[in-house]
Amino acid sequence: MASADRTVLQFFPLSTSLSAKVHPLVIFNICDCFVRRPDQAERVIGTLLGSVLPDGTVDVRNSYVVPHNESSDQVALDIDYHHNMLSSHQKVNPKEVIVGWFSTGFGVTGGSALIHDFYSREVANPVHLTVDTGFTNGEASIKAFVSVNLSLGDQQLAAQFQEIPLDLRMVEAERIGFDVLKTTSVDKLPTDMEGMEATMERLLALIDDTYKYVDDVVEGRVAADNTIGRFISESVSAIPKISPSAFDKLVNDSLQDQLLLLYLSSITRTQLSLAEKLNTAAQIL
Repeated sequence: MASADRTVLQFFPLSTSLSAKVHPLVIFNICDCFVRRPDQAERVIGTLLGSVLPDGTVDVRNSYVVPHNESSDQVALDIDYHHNMLSSHQKVNPKEVIVGWFSTGFGVTGGSALIHDFYSREVANPVHLTVDTGFTNGEASIKAFVSVNLSLGDQQLAAQFQEIPLDLRMVEAERIGFDVLKTTSVDKLPTDMEGMEATMERLLALIDDTYKYVDDVVEGRVAADNTIGRFISESVSAIPKISPSAFDKLVNDSLQDQLLLLYLSSITRTQLSLAEKLNTAAQIL
């Protein structure tokens, strides 16, 4: 019996490990676009700008929203607006190119494949960033995806979205703002003192974790990791060598300066409020 020809179902995974790094400005911009969206729009989508680092990491540094109309079976993008915005951004920063696109909502939806197909014609292997502005799991989860192809012989059947590692590295001031944004509700924005207190609590927790890890390594309960050891060594060597009394004086002086600025700003606000009320009363009389 002759063997019949068989067609093999092929799945093409990523050839290299791909990851993405997103700057906090991009997240804040996406949230702002979602708040300002049209009343009939359920989500916003847009373009991600940045560059690809030498190690293959996609560095996302900027973004802009693209108007669109979406139904159950089709998506219409304003391509002219997209190209005009891209041209305007590249006049300011020519090094920023298209690296992918973003959408609000939880995970990938049915229309995402159509939009991803459009951006695949704009750039090779675009990154799809999702920001859950609906707080589905109690917080604004942020994920990044890329598309991999599923083919039957020479015919492409479908595209599957695969999640990739996402780095949300940011400085402490940006971290405080992000922690406020990702919760479902807040009574008020933290003051400078409250932000400093939260930062110190987080720092003490990290020091306790580091101390426990070093103690476990010394006692033989945990295997030593050279990478973590070098990182701890670099962190300790970066601490300035000053006496405890000099450090206390430095912190207290900085704290007094900050309190003075708060006092002066409060006086300024009070003076402006009084001037506005006096001006209003004079116009009435």
